[in-house]
Amino acid sequence: MPTIIIDGQSVTIPEGATLLEAARAAGIEIPTLCYREGLPAQTSCMVCVVRVDGAAKMVPSCATAVREGMVVESQSDEVLAARRMALELLLSDHLGDCLAPCQLACPAGMDIPRMIRAIVAGDVAAAVAIVQERIPLPTVLGRICPAPCEGACRRGSHDAPVSICLLKRWVGDEHLNAPEIWRPEMAPASGKRVVIVGAGPAGLSATAFLHRMGHHVTLVDERGAPGGALRQIPARTLPLAVLADEVATLLGADVEQRMDTRLGQDVQLDELRASFDAVLLTVGAVEEADAEQLGLPYGRRGLEADRITHESPLTGVFIAGSAQSPSRMAVRAVAGGRGAALAIDQHLRGAEIVPERRPFNVSRGRLTAEEAALMAEDASDHGRIEPSWGAYAGFNDEEATREGLRCLHCDCRALETCRLRKLSEELQADPRKYATDRRRFTCDATHPAIIYEAGKCIACGLCVEIARRYEEPLGLTFIGRGFDIRTAVPFGESLAEGLRRAAVECAEACPTGALVVREQAEEADEDEQQRDEVADGPGPDQGV
Repeated sequence: MPTIIIDGQSVTIPEGATLLEAARAAGIEIPTLCYREGLPAQTSCMVCVVRVDGAAKMVPSCATAVREGMVVESQSDEVLAARRMALELLLSDHLGDCLAPCQLACPAGMDIPRMIRAIVAGDVAAAVAIVQERIPLPTVLGRICPAPCEGACRRGSHDAPVSICLLKRWVGDEHLNAPEIWRPEMAPASGKRVVIVGAGPAGLSATAFLHRMGHHVTLVDERGAPGGALRQIPARTLPLAVLADEVATLLGADVEQRMDTRLGQDVQLDELRASFDAVLLTVGAVEEADAEQLGLPYGRRGLEADRITHESPLTGVFIAGSAQSPSRMAVRAVAGGRGAALAIDQHLRGAEIVPERRPFNVSRGRLTAEEAALMAEDASDHGRIEPSWGAYAGFNDEEATREGLRCLHCDCRALETCRLRKLSEELQADPRKYATDRRRFTCDATHPAIIYEAGKCIACGLCVEIARRYEEPLGLTFIGRGFDIRTAVPFGESLAEGLRRAAVECAEACPTGALVVREQAEEADEDEQQRDEVADGPGPDQGV
């Protein structure tokens, strides 16, 4: 059997094996997009390239057979740069949204499409959990947020944007009115104590997230009750009872509250620093004279603090909300509170404070009216739903579902499984480096089990080969040549005709989300598996 050296490691592998197989046998990970075990090597993506014996030209490891004495580089800077270039070339022609524009426009980064899917599915508990990942005050924000997400909604290019804010409010109201309140998963108690001065939206948000992280939180405010500037909003827009209910749910019984306590008067910053492991100031807009009294430097717009990590020049003191950068948007304050909580958590654990990375994203860009209409074909054709009892009352259950059905779901259905995105993120590929005129958006939703977006296809050939293995009468083939090559059913036939048996496996093998299984098909498959388990009866170790 041949012995080769790969990244300085000696590997003996059977004759006829490939360099990719040799690397995996040695525990060395080489990325792939167009490779699938059991199928012939496609050598189309060039993401698995390696350098052999110092040659200038790199070779695809999935199709290069081992030979005695090879010296292989799979992780050198030059090899990684070549893989990054291969990804950037694929991304230059990739037409799709990783994240929906509404989610990107939301200052808190809430996963709006996933929330809407849960609403439409009737899974209120899931919808609540999704919203609470980023926004612990949905009932409040659903009434007062200016909804920048709706300005970015792609449905607006067709008729009118989805009423995202009212849907978020509906989720929040359902949560507060539920017989059993949703509770977040709690980390083990850390033994660390944090004091948050200022019980407005930034402070309440930070309280919620730090409490979930296992830290003991004490909330201090000069007012008689939590809420901050939210308490000044007219009752017609935000009734005090609604605010009080949501705040009570957020704080629970474990958060210590010290109301009617003014910083600099009833308690001093030095006292708090001495008594707690971290201090977060979310006291609203601060004047320079107030900063001097607190002994904190004043920056360009507020208390001086790192814009990303929220750290002030005083060790253990963090700043968030309008105290750091004045804003009239409560949702921005909520996002700032969460960011400060993440930073404080790292500080308390003795780790370097590393802010959340902006998620990797590819965008379709602005749609034409024709493209927007095509995208809307798979959604409800109903116009924007208005609450039957007026905006003050909000949606009822039926209205929330009908409005949710208008969502175009322009986020990637394969976000969690897309290998193109995962590798691009790992290798820090720039999706705009080789930007070209984008393709025209197309979507084939005629198949009952899968959806096909040709703009996401990288012509890897896996689905073509799988269809061949299933002996599909038509199957799939490549249409065109060169950079314009596309995957399609021969003779212009429909996707349903081309993939009668292999559709689901083709979608599961797709590395980019060009082919995805419909949610209804996934649910049907799960139901069928459950029926099969029942029909099979108990296993040999289960008894009766």
